[in-house]
Amino acid sequence: MSLIYLQTLILSLIQGLSEFIPVSSSAHLVLFSDIFQNYKSSVLLDASLHFGSLIAIIHYFFRELIDFSNNKKILNLLVTGSLPLIIVGYFFYEFQLYENLRNIEIIAWSTLIFGILLYFSDKFAESKSFSENLNTKKIFLIGLFQILALIPGASRSGVVITGCRLLDFNRYDAAKISFILSIPALLGASTLTLKDAFFRNEIFDLNILFGIVFSYIFSYLTIKYFLVYIKRFSLDIFVIYRIVLSLILFYFIYF
Repeated sequence: MSLIYLQTLILSLIQGLSEFIPVSSSAHLVLFSDIFQNYKSSVLLDASLHFGSLIAIIHYFFRELIDFSNNKKILNLLVTGSLPLIIVGYFFYEFQLYENLRNIEIIAWSTLIFGILLYFSDKFAESKSFSENLNTKKIFLIGLFQILALIPGASRSGVVITGCRLLDFNRYDAAKISFILSIPALLGASTLTLKDAFFRNEIFDLNILFGIVFSYIFSYLTIKYFLVYIKRFSLDIFVIYRIVLSLILFYFIYF
């Protein structure tokens, strides 16, 4: 396997795993780029990785998404929950604010701070379920939490799960809300990066297809087994990982 395909395989693994568990895909992709300083991902490849994850989440929740399309209340709630990130995210994109945040020091601190918030939120009582207690006010609050995902290291799934747990949703439904809200987020990311790739005249080649396929595979497996895991266990293992990662980054930053 040539180096470029190996790197794409690693990026697909990072995207597929970290997009859906509370550890931040953007942070890990930035760290990968820093480790392999001679490697620069193309805009089209970035789009393909997001698109692979998007296909996986639609595939996994296909039946429920069809039900949502027939349930205007749930569909409207999910649109409401996505609007804050879409609006603020587009503002960040237009004014290129996101690139200013993509540095290791911010990633280290956000990985630690939002990991601690995840820990305390996970100790809240599990008294509410997705189907019975999701209303406009709560989904809008969850949507506001999702804005924090624009900070590299915060983790979109992590901040959404944190918001859901603070509102007393059980872990499984918190993860489920996070997954479903990822659809507009991934669609938006894919669309914007595809637009950039078009203006750069980047070419769709075998490596791009490779990225889509393997991002889909790793994403689908992560969604499936994370939902199995979260039914039985707490989120402590992810909090520990985040703390250890942040401490390692602090060492390289400050020592």
